Amino acid sequence: MEGQDEVSAREQHFHSQVRESTICFLLFAVLYIVSYFIITRYKRKSDEQEDEDAIVNRISLFLSTFTLAVSAGAVLLLPFSIISNEILLSFPQNYYIQWLNGSLIHGLWNLASLFSNLCLFVLMPFAFFFLESEGFAGLKRGIRARILETLVMLILLALLILGIVWVALALIDNDAASMESLYDLWDFYLPYLYSCISLMGCLLLLLCTPVGLSRMFTVMGQLLVKPTILEDLDEQIYIITLEEEAIQRRLNGLSSSVEHNITELEQELDNVKTLKTKLERRKKASAWERNLVYPAVMVLLLIETSISVLLVACNILCLLVDETAMPKGTRGPGIGNASLSAFGFVGAALEIILIFYLMVSSVVGFYSLRFFGNFIPKKDDTTMTKIIGNCVSILVLSSALPVMSRTLGITRFDLLGDFGRFNWLGNFYIVLSYNLLFAIMTTLCLVRKFTSAVREELFKALGLHKLHLSDTSRDPETTKPSANGHQKAL
Repeated sequence: MEGQDEVSAREQHFHSQVRESTICFLLFAVLYIVSYFIITRYKRKSDEQEDEDAIVNRISLFLSTFTLAVSAGAVLLLPFSIISNEILLSFPQNYYIQWLNGSLIHGLWNLASLFSNLCLFVLMPFAFFFLESEGFAGLKRGIRARILETLVMLILLALLILGIVWVALALIDNDAASMESLYDLWDFYLPYLYSCISLMGCLLLLLCTPVGLSRMFTVMGQLLVKPTILEDLDEQIYIITLEEEAIQRRLNGLSSSVEHNITELEQELDNVKTLKTKLERRKKASAWERNLVYPAVMVLLLIETSISVLLVACNILCLLVDETAMPKGTRGPGIGNASLSAFGFVGAALEIILIFYLMVSSVVGFYSLRFFGNFIPKKDDTTMTKIIGNCVSILVLSSALPVMSRTLGITRFDLLGDFGRFNWLGNFYIVLSYNLLFAIMTTLCLVRKFTSAVREELFKALGLHKLHLSDTSRDPETTKPSANGHQKAL
């Protein structure tokens, strides 16, 4: 009887492993297909000939797609875990959700951590060096020579990084136990290295997210149709049409030898056509879209940003009075045993919305920074090198997002796998300083955003606008003079 029970337990374990593997494969396959379509939308179209460079580009494309799929999985993993926990609490005995268990969630977190390390330290450096390689001098040119050069460069890079981290750890903690642990490559060295990368990712999020939270209002304002207040769109369209016709006549009158003037006029004509298209879209928009959607979206963005800052402020107070608020990565009650939010399913849904909002804001803020402005991909005109850089940047941001969400107190979900075993998560001063900096920087960015118009008017009233004391960047569309001479937002 005991033998039959043991066999039955083995069969059940085998079937559960097969089911979890199948679910993981299907989820990753969907993410990979979506990532492939996204990258091919921005990738520069090259010749279809089957030469050596085409094969190298195709391999780099597959590796970049894999990395982007892993990044998407890292972003979706925390919301998926939160909603799974609430579903298991609501329907504990439902037969159709038995596949959604703690073992599956743990396996997904471990796979996400493993693939993040693999992409960050192996696949993306290989794709970059493979794309730039030409083969060593004296060897026959071909794929094998380029692979050999890429592997040599990877080995040298690994030795350099490991050496730098080894020296840094030896200088910081120079006792016998720490020196001995430095030789433990798998259990100590690589997790510590990934912890350092995660810390840098969280610092990058600390810089990008406040900027993105304030920038989101501008981005949504460009995507939506603004209300028409004291504006005559027909008159503005008529003026812009006359300007377009004048530029077109100047282009037709110039000879092909004046290339510089032709290029400037073509660029000016494109800008005028873009502005005319936006004006026509505003004219065709319904009254509901103009007067209801835009204010509603702006209010929603303001509410989400205010809730994020409020949660961070509450988390700061909890850190000062309660040690359990520290994101130490300790194991909680388990999946499906207790709710992660005091408000139940509604609170969990709010956490998921805030996590996605923070991720989108961080990406917007990342591309809004001057240093990373050149990383912005262009449709059908992005090189593979720039695609690799974008994939690495998004991977670092997405891998640090669960850690940032837990550190700021957006969610109380105890991170599983290597995401929660970072040394710096147990340092009270680092966690408290991170929360304070996030709250202060977000508040300052929002205050600067909403007071920029008033500040500009004060500078003009005092005559200081000629000194260029304000570095507020204006959209050329917003300073377009209207027919009656007043400055109107288009």
